Amino acid sequence: MKQKLTVQEMIITLQNFWSSNGCMLMQAYDTEKGAGTMSPYTFLRAIGPEPWNAAYVEPSRRPADGRYGENPNRLYQHHQ
Repeated sequence: MKQKLTVQEMIITLQNFWSSNGCMLMQAYDTEKGAGTMSPYTFLRAIGPEPWNAAYVEPSRRPADGRYGENPNRLYQHHQ
């Protein structure tokens, strides 16, 4: 039986894949935002004229989604 990957192993595997395909590896920008696409790395570079490739694992903290604890599918923080 094949051993399951840990979250860290998955992230390292993805980082190795994307860096070998010409992407710049960025560190997470951890602040409250709705999605990883609102990271300044993505948002500010997307409005510029030069194309660029970046890869990063972004924690997405959305406190409003974790309110009340009534719904088990509402997570306060997840990774994208």
